[in-house]
Amino acid sequence: MADEAPFQFLHSELIQYITKSAESGDTENARNITKLEIMGFRVGQGLIERLTKDTVRFKDELDIMKFICKDFWTCVFKKQIDNLRTNHQGIYVLQDNKFRLLSQLSAGKQYLEQAPKYLAFTCGLVRGALSNLGVKSIVTAEVSVMPACKFQVMIQKM
Repeated sequence: MADEAPFQFLHSELIQYITKSAESGDTENARNITKLEIMGFRVGQGLIERLTKDTVRFKDELDIMKFICKDFWTCVFKKQIDNLRTNHQGIYVLQDNKFRLLSQLSAGKQYLEQAPKYLAFTCGLVRGALSNLGVKSIVTAEVSVMPACKFQVMIQKM
């Protein structure tokens, strides 16, 4: 429990720094979210290198997604993904019923508009990890009820 507090604090401060250093506005908000996603992408690439250095090659996309949901998510958030769904056509939905980076926000509806900036870094983490495993993807996040969220991973076929 004590080792997750610094990560949550760093994440919160990173968001505050990026949003306060920019002007307010819709285009600036989109740029801020992009900056957070790019930072997460690079961190995800580095983390997955360390996590997979002693593992055998993955057979297919489903094995990669299972690794992301179990080992990668546990490394970053100290718990596994609660639910993994797929349509077997390249779309995966990862559901976390108590996402740690949203648990500090109030559960009120007024905070739903703040959620995208708290999820951008994690979308980048997942996309960066998948990229380093040779899977090109688009990762989006959705929150309907705080602190639960769903991450949708769309695999890009080459």
